[in-house]
Amino acid sequence: MQWLLVFLGGGLGSLLRFGVTAATAKWWNNMFPLATLISNVLACLILGFTIAVLREKVQNNELWYAFMVIGICGGFSTFSSFAKENIELFEKGNYLVGLLNIAVSVSLCMAAVYLARK
Repeated sequence: MQWLLVFLGGGLGSLLRFGVTAATAKWWNNMFPLATLISNVLACLILGFTIAVLREKVQNNELWYAFMVIGICGGFSTFSSFAKENIELFEKGNYLVGLLNIAVSVSLCMAAVYLARK
């Protein structure tokens, strides 16, 4: 059942991402990737809201967690998980690991895209 909920949530998250991109393209014609920024921030807000407001329902129920956090937020933006995991590292006092994760993740992902394009 979790697989199905991740699949459905991921599809909805991807549709949200597509919608933000389509809507932004109609009124934003600039070099700055605004649609990606909006998608990432909204996905982070949804993830934070889901964890804060629906904490009991989501964290104690694998199906809700699979649908909302992994599915919708993951389909909308994996940046939301990246942000959540780093916040958790900082909250636990693992500042060096959090900063290292940010630096390594951003650097390696950018390098992977650059190298794959060559």
